[in-house]
Amino acid sequence: MVENDILKQLPQHLRQYIKPQNYQNYTSIDQAVWRYTFRKNKAFLTKHAHKSYAKGLLQAGLKENQIPSLYGMNRILKDIGWAAVAVDGFIPPAAFMEFQAYNVLVIASDIRQLQHIEYTPAPDIIHESAGHSPMLVNLEYSAFLQRFGELGSKAIGSFHNNEVYQAVRELSILEEKTNVDPEKLSLAREKVFHLQNKKVEPSEMDELRNLHWWTVEYGLIGTEKHFKLYGAGLLSSIGESKWCLSKDVLKLPFTLEAKNQNFDITKPQPQLYVTPNFSHLSKVLEEFANGMSLRKGGINGLKKLIKSNAIGTIELSTGLQISGHFTHCIDNPFSPNEVAYFQTMASTALAYRNQELIGHSTKKHPNGFGSPVGKLKGTNLAIEDMTPSDLEKFNIVEGNTINLLFQSGVEVKGKIISGRRNIFGKIMLISFSFCTVRFQDQVLFQPSWGQYDMAIGKNISSVYAGPADSFNFPFVKHTPKTSDPVIASPYEKLYKEIAAFKKNANLTSKQIDTIGERILVISPSQWLVILDFYEAVYDQNNQKWEKLILDHLKLLADNNPAFTHLINDGIKLIHNSK
Repeated sequence: MVENDILKQLPQHLRQYIKPQNYQNYTSIDQAVWRYTFRKNKAFLTKHAHKSYAKGLLQAGLKENQIPSLYGMNRILKDIGWAAVAVDGFIPPAAFMEFQAYNVLVIASDIRQLQHIEYTPAPDIIHESAGHSPMLVNLEYSAFLQRFGELGSKAIGSFHNNEVYQAVRELSILEEKTNVDPEKLSLAREKVFHLQNKKVEPSEMDELRNLHWWTVEYGLIGTEKHFKLYGAGLLSSIGESKWCLSKDVLKLPFTLEAKNQNFDITKPQPQLYVTPNFSHLSKVLEEFANGMSLRKGGINGLKKLIKSNAIGTIELSTGLQISGHFTHCIDNPFSPNEVAYFQTMASTALAYRNQELIGHSTKKHPNGFGSPVGKLKGTNLAIEDMTPSDLEKFNIVEGNTINLLFQSGVEVKGKIISGRRNIFGKIMLISFSFCTVRFQDQVLFQPSWGQYDMAIGKNISSVYAGPADSFNFPFVKHTPKTSDPVIASPYEKLYKEIAAFKKNANLTSKQIDTIGERILVISPSQWLVILDFYEAVYDQNNQKWEKLILDHLKLLADNNPAFTHLINDGIKLIHNSK
């Protein structure tokens, strides 16, 4: 993969999801699937997609005759401020969003099987490259996508979200396997259906996921009666791009209410949302962001983070950021909507302005971190707002042994070792030796545990998922999906022979007859290779086989309803290409 300046900025925890594309693994059948879907989408979407689509196909370097090389695609995308990387199918939603925040398009380099040519729930190179990348040339939309990534990577999820992700990932892998156990596949589908329909309180990630689905994946632009397609799911699905035009699909104006509309990835969408313009998308996104814990902070945000059972960050009013696995908090008994004390377990790090504080990495705090929040009892002046004279008045001076009683009832008693200020000169951290921390009858810290570092902040101003400094915080290792050994299709040789025939018009009549006779007895499920041969004889004006294969295709279309529209559309594409 070519390194451009955008990719050089990626933190290591994102780089672990990147894998080689292994272009040589694409078969002639894969190339035929790409060629058919690209042609069909391009022919249809040039009329029905947003005007940026056609321009984007050219600027992204996408061509109908070959699956895109990510090396070339990445080289071209950097000219519009983006990059592309290959990943192994579904990756965690937060990681997907964070790639997007870095202006990096993640592309599942696998390609759908022939039987899933119209739609697959698994991410593949058709969806990611031909669906997502063309719209990046629209600067307003591109900015929205990047901003969505920034907010999405900070959205607090839930344990249920992780269950759904794991189940959908497993299903997507099974859907694209060639020899999967039907019972295993059925159970995987049932599990996804059960989890997606389970009644749980939606998390921020749930709501953002819905907004993402109804915009980035399945969005329409214009009015409810006169609209164009821009969502990648529509731009990459030769089935749903046409289906969405139907009056059976309800068209609704895109508002913040879309956050409450769930979806089923295994079925066509019964309703879609229409935005009047791309700037409206950003307006709704910012409206949503105003309600996120990222901006509201407070005890409710902290409790969401605790409930998520995942690594997250709280930022105090001084700007001090604490990143770790938050386990519990104590409510302020005198102000129920405020936090008296918070606690993490295991590896915790402190940061300021998203940079880890020197001396306060997870190595310094391997067993967790806890601290009171709020003002001292008897004063409305927060410690962070105290002048040097105020600090002396309260005995908050290095070397002094003091007893700090907070309005919440938390008591901190110990000898001050040192303090740390933020860039504006406000105290944001005080370290104690021989320290005891109590709340009512609870001992929260005792001297035998070592040095006590007390965070300073009158309130929690922000709460979000993930660490503040993602470059230095230890990350969970991703387990790549296992790849089945590539089993050559019995039709691969035939596809190759036809590809060679297209390039070399000098085959003898006997050689062409040999291919044609095999084509006439092939299974109807292999309609694409029949179309491929028809294109070859049509292009080379071989009237004998052109008529024979066209009649054969029409017969197959009449007798096989599942392939009727695919075959007929394929014939039209071949004829229209002339």
